[in-house]
Amino acid sequence: MKRIDNRPDGGQLAVRVRGLVKHYGETKALDGVDLDVREGTVMGVLGPNGAGKTTLVRILSTLITPTSGEAVVAGYDVLRQPRQLRRVIGLTGQYASVDEKLPGWENLYLIGRLLDLSRKDARARAGELLERFSLTDAAKRPASTYSGGMRRRLDLAASMIGRPSVLFLDEPTTGLDPRTRNEVWDEVKAMVGDGVTVLLTTQYMEEAEQLASELTVVDRGKVIAGGGIEELKAKVGGRTLRVRPADPGQLRPLAAFLDELGITGLASTTVDTERGAVLVPILSDEQLTAVVGAVTAQGVTLASVTTELPSLDEVFLSLTGHRASAPQDTAPATDAREEVAV
Repeated sequence: MKRIDNRPDGGQLAVRVRGLVKHYGETKALDGVDLDVREGTVMGVLGPNGAGKTTLVRILSTLITPTSGEAVVAGYDVLRQPRQLRRVIGLTGQYASVDEKLPGWENLYLIGRLLDLSRKDARARAGELLERFSLTDAAKRPASTYSGGMRRRLDLAASMIGRPSVLFLDEPTTGLDPRTRNEVWDEVKAMVGDGVTVLLTTQYMEEAEQLASELTVVDRGKVIAGGGIEELKAKVGGRTLRVRPADPGQLRPLAAFLDELGITGLASTTVDTERGAVLVPILSDEQLTAVVGAVTAQGVTLASVTTELPSLDEVFLSLTGHRASAPQDTAPATDAREEVAV
């Protein structure tokens, strides 16, 4: 079978999903998911625990089969062309999957041979990736002696052995400290710079903002929102007006005055004493104009007035009704027992 042209103009979307459904008995892990991921970009998939993120990744990487729906990855049909597809994708799960008894170099060499690389090419590729991921000095040490960050880098290196065009990262920085997380982010950015397309599942808002060019928010197996980060922030409909009076002593009286006026958004005003500003929630340009007009009519001299879109964390909460929690999205245990498509 040939690769599938999956864009109307004949070009290639890296991932195209239509009506994807996965049932486990009465449980609907995925309930009609549609998704498009453009080549050479990072698509962030956000959602609370149990939203279906890991199930989606497992289907797209051919580890499990969907109940219904269609999915094309790197031009190959997930159901009809799984063997061809596995040669052009990489996968890094929530936890490192390397063999801890083997040295780092042997882990990578073994994967290269399993991917039908010659001995010479497998050795060369292993050495190249050890250097790229700053693991050369530890190449001959058992992976069990590696730190958590080193194991994660080795896991990422393993997923790159076959030079995948599409890489699936399922909660790639789970359990890592901030410094190591930043190192992993740098590696992901470098991969994208080399032309790799990445589908990233995460519950770290900072991670999504650092890496993703577009986001898809899923909840209870359905896509509930999608688009660029700033686009999603705008969809929530709220902004914060930061009003900074010239006299810091006017902060609390000004906040009380605006609350009594009743022309702001649904939430109350708050005082940011550290930055010397009153934070005013607004829902429209008309409210912005009314607030500024009321403040100046009171004779308050302003040092500055700025507006801010909500944080991504606030967008997540608004869209799903859940706060982002510790990353741990595991599909039902039947996932582990289901046969891989052949």
